[in-house]
Amino acid sequence: MTEQQEFSVTFWGVRGSIACPGPETIRYGGDTSCLEVMCGDRRFIFDAGTGLRKLGNKLVPMGPGETDLFFTHTHFDHVCGLPFFVPMFIPGNKVRLWAGHLLPEHNLRQVLVEMMMAPLFPVPPEIFQAEVSYNDYECGKVLTPYPGVTIRTGPLNHPNRATGYRVEYDGKAICYITDTEHFEDHIDDKVVALVRGADIVIYDATYTDEEYPKFKGFGHSTWQEGVKLADAADVKTLVIFHHDPNHNDEFMDEVAKQAEAMRPGTLVAREGLTLRP
Repeated sequence: MTEQQEFSVTFWGVRGSIACPGPETIRYGGDTSCLEVMCGDRRFIFDAGTGLRKLGNKLVPMGPGETDLFFTHTHFDHVCGLPFFVPMFIPGNKVRLWAGHLLPEHNLRQVLVEMMMAPLFPVPPEIFQAEVSYNDYECGKVLTPYPGVTIRTGPLNHPNRATGYRVEYDGKAICYITDTEHFEDHIDDKVVALVRGADIVIYDATYTDEEYPKFKGFGHSTWQEGVKLADAADVKTLVIFHHDPNHNDEFMDEVAKQAEAMRPGTLVAREGLTLRP
């Protein structure tokens, strides 16, 4: 990789369920899911939680450009930032939206139109002035949006379905596995296959093992299960993600301490953090 090439992931939103900004979450952040992955000069965004708003504000001064935005799923905490993504309102921008969990019952444009429909929202998607395309695909498909970039997809265990992503660039891999519930009697073989040998795996660790029994069936996992998965799949760096809104900075500090003891090098996602494989 030359010095000019970049492969990185930046966290713009790390929370699950609902945004929770405030003094108790200031160090890790209170915005919901949004990642920015750079592959050279190509930008890929994963999920459109409330963190997307700040990312959009960063992009505006760069002038018109092209962006690909991939949804893991369309539960509200992962889509509610889209109407506040300023590049969508600027002529000359091209935004390609992707989803792999909706077919055959639904499609992405239909879902987003219904989200931005009166009386829930004052303006429809037609207000967008960028060139927007809606791309539905079958989960499991291998996507090649640009030469040299491969995005592998796989199913996650979540109500209404969700998609996991593996971004491969220049011989390295970053995986985004959020909103998935582990199986209590075995590790999810499909997720293991998707993340095997990856340099960075961002994993849904909404709960702790102690909390999980109260939330079984909600579609989320624990950081301890993330460690098991990372070990089973020979992952280099595990990143704990999708923090419960009730877990304040002090709670996350303790999670970070325990996770480091169990699997050295494990990180807890926080807004503004940039990682490179």
